[in-house]
Amino acid sequence: MSASSADSARSALEALRTEISKAVVGQDAAVTGLVVALLCRGHVLLEGVPGVAKTLLVRTLAAALELDTKRVQFTPDLMPSDVTGSLVYDTRTAEFSFQPGPVFTNLLLADEINRTPPKTQASLLEAMEERQVSVDGSPRLLPSPFLVVATQNPVEYEGTYPLPEAQLDRFLLKLNIPLPTREHEIGVLTRHAEGFDPRDLSSAGVRPVAGPDELDAARAAVSKTSVSPEVTSYVVDICRATRESPSLSLGVSPRGATALLATARAWAWLTGRDYVIPDDVKALALPTLRHRVQLRPEAEMEGVTSDSVINSMLAHVPVPR
Repeated sequence: MSASSADSARSALEALRTEISKAVVGQDAAVTGLVVALLCRGHVLLEGVPGVAKTLLVRTLAAALELDTKRVQFTPDLMPSDVTGSLVYDTRTAEFSFQPGPVFTNLLLADEINRTPPKTQASLLEAMEERQVSVDGSPRLLPSPFLVVATQNPVEYEGTYPLPEAQLDRFLLKLNIPLPTREHEIGVLTRHAEGFDPRDLSSAGVRPVAGPDELDAARAAVSKTSVSPEVTSYVVDICRATRESPSLSLGVSPRGATALLATARAWAWLTGRDYVIPDDVKALALPTLRHRVQLRPEAEMEGVTSDSVINSMLAHVPVPR
């Protein structure tokens, strides 16, 4: 692949920020995380209180990409077949035919994923990991690219089903969506006062600026981003340190270490380098690892958080020079 096509792909993905900012204010870190996930073929868990534009963020991302997208509102009565699809009897042919579910798309928004029972949550496991769905013993491949962006509310637990560790580990990144700053909140209200309608993104001027070709070119460029043995060792040392932390009952697995290396490579390429430096690893450590560790109950009672433990690891693990 030529350098010009890689630069063109980088410019297209950088343009996503501009398009998304037409509808979503002050969520640059989350936008960057979503772009990194696209480059790494990973999935994203968005967590934030109601009303901080989690769903709007994903809808705007879909509008700025030339990709097929579907949304599933996860509810307590949702069945696995409502997500994956099912066999339907056709009276005209006297045969069963497969009716694809909403998972057969490029970008799936799994809204409030923790409101549906574990059986339905698990219906996404094969799709997220294998990028296929098995119905009646027959595997059916999902479109490429395929990205699941799930949202959940961290403050209301009544009637919810927390995601088990096995499924949390399937998400490449967990992005926390914070409340906006005063200036950003003023910007949100100003836009609404001027007639912005979050249900009509086209009127806000959001248009597609990248598609599958740009994603393929970008992924090919990311795969050529070099990683020195020192940086690889640095990633391993951070992840091993979490397994020895007295505050954690579960540390980062080798899959988590692989994920951190992948996200650091994607971030290095996005910032214009063809090699990874320790700062790239530090920049992606929190969103890549925070959902892969489990706090001990006594540490949680003392106010320790996953983020504080990972930050402590980053402060104490020697940085390669």
